[in-house]
Amino acid sequence: MRPLPIVIIAVVVVAFLAVGGYLIFGRGSGSGGKAVTVDISVTGSSMSPDKITAHQGDKLTLNVKTDKAEEIHLHGYDIAFEVEKAGDTVSKTFTADKTGSFEIEIEDTSTEVGSLEVQPS
Repeated sequence: MRPLPIVIIAVVVVAFLAVGGYLIFGRGSGSGGKAVTVDISVTGSSMSPDKITAHQGDKLTLNVKTDKAEEIHLHGYDIAFEVEKAGDTVSKTFTADKTGSFEIEIEDTSTEVGSLEVQPS
């Protein structure tokens, strides 16, 4: 057998193993995700950062701090961050199992302050 076919076969095998490894252990598997922590600050009717991005399957921890007692609500996931007094931080951890754009609002005034964007894995 000539050396060229052996080299081609070796390259194909390595490429196959690399792609298979990515699909099994990488983001392409659609399971697992990664741990993502985001510190959010709500001042008046502004949120910083105003857009949070994650991938489906990520385990999100959102730490919400506000400048007054209020409820911040993440629609679509129906998660409420009930801050009891100014300067307090409320944390919630959940799996981003739904894709799409989800509004974050000040619940009692229905004021949209930001969004969570969950992209397919």
